[in-house]
Amino acid sequence: MRRLLLRSPQHTLHPKLPRLLPLPFRRGEGWGEGLLGVVYPAVLAVLAVLLACFAVQPCSAREPKESDKDLIYDEARVPAYDLPPLLVSSEGKSITTPDEWFHLRRPQIMSLFGNLLYGTVPAPESPLKVTSVVVQTDNQFMNGLATRKDVRIRFNNAKGKAEMLILVFVPNNASNPLPAFLMLSFDSTHGSGFNADRSRPGLLRNGVPIKEFFKRGFGFVAVYQQDLVGHNEVEFLSSIHHLFYREGQSFPKAYEWGVISAIAWSASRALDYLATDHDIDSARVAILGHSKCGKAALWAAAQDQRFALAISAESGHPGAALSRRKSGETLDKMVTRFPYWLCRNAWKFANHEDDLPVDQHMLLACIAPRPLYVMSGVDDRWADPRGEYLSAYHASAVYRLLGKKGLETEASPPVGEAIIKSDVGYHVREGGHSIQMFDWLRFLEFGEYHLRGETTDRHR
Repeated sequence: MRRLLLRSPQHTLHPKLPRLLPLPFRRGEGWGEGLLGVVYPAVLAVLAVLLACFAVQPCSAREPKESDKDLIYDEARVPAYDLPPLLVSSEGKSITTPDEWFHLRRPQIMSLFGNLLYGTVPAPESPLKVTSVVVQTDNQFMNGLATRKDVRIRFNNAKGKAEMLILVFVPNNASNPLPAFLMLSFDSTHGSGFNADRSRPGLLRNGVPIKEFFKRGFGFVAVYQQDLVGHNEVEFLSSIHHLFYREGQSFPKAYEWGVISAIAWSASRALDYLATDHDIDSARVAILGHSKCGKAALWAAAQDQRFALAISAESGHPGAALSRRKSGETLDKMVTRFPYWLCRNAWKFANHEDDLPVDQHMLLACIAPRPLYVMSGVDDRWADPRGEYLSAYHASAVYRLLGKKGLETEASPPVGEAIIKSDVGYHVREGGHSIQMFDWLRFLEFGEYHLRGETTDRHR
């Protein structure tokens, strides 16, 4: 079955839809190409309606990995666990003030995550030169509603070169500079997925409801997750990593960055550019990611405190979900299927999560005091929606320490009920592993509340 570009590689369309529309989902094809270019107009209209209905619906298909017999999906089978202390330092000192958090406990936690899980970014032996250039501008995007800029960011040194292409969309006739959402995307910025969809006004071809962003006065920035590193990279010879190798090095060290950390690094480089773009207020940029990209978004936000807000969409483990619950995707499943998404040190803790001195609530806490939103799907058991909520709940202790509002109860909220007016937001909705229209609208509401609303001043 063909893939819907909005969703991660785990997703496919509704099982009946590819038989109706066998060609339009090929990369580079539009409504006027392939089979649909010769279909009678009446049939074409029906198919367009079907597509609009299905594009934001949960996917009913499950991947084989989700049916492994050793997976835990039943809450009654989740093992008893003790979370590592969030507000106690490595030396056993209780953390009771914001100063102690920022200068003692937070640096300890970030060092542990960097060296044991995600991998740290080494200093390049040869100085890295970074240049950015707007290679194309379309100020008539969506019939003049907005402007689209294609921006090439290049990196080079004595070791070689690499580049990424980011897309910046801003509504025309708006009062710039604007706050923006930066999305780490599974859909390539080099393809047609970010073109306007003529058959579905207000949407991009990949299903992003970009007009909703424009209506609310937000810019939108797309960063392709595979520009600097492969989806399941195993060689690291042509990825961004080779620019950072020491003399005689050809592979990251056990504590150095893997795939997720490289994607997070690319988000910060995109933010570097946005600081020079007069259309975007770089102090009000929210980072957003789904699934694997949600993991990278959280790690980017924790490391780079310039990101004003972070949104995790069904990021699972090691994203928002607690690893010690061992529910759905586990560390063992991660390093088996995607051995270098994390650093090699992470392998030591597969099936030994209790030996890790950190868990994911501690990563979420490192984003404080900046607003954080976590989204789950009832049927996305692989991502452990209950574990995602509990992680955000336990992270709320740091938000309260810093005078912010966190999640107030250990009980998950009712399905379809979003927590927006809080510095830690959350919702779980019906459906599986995808971003639906319900999710997009909640993300925007959370962004409006914190980046454009009554809380803006106190977050800047």
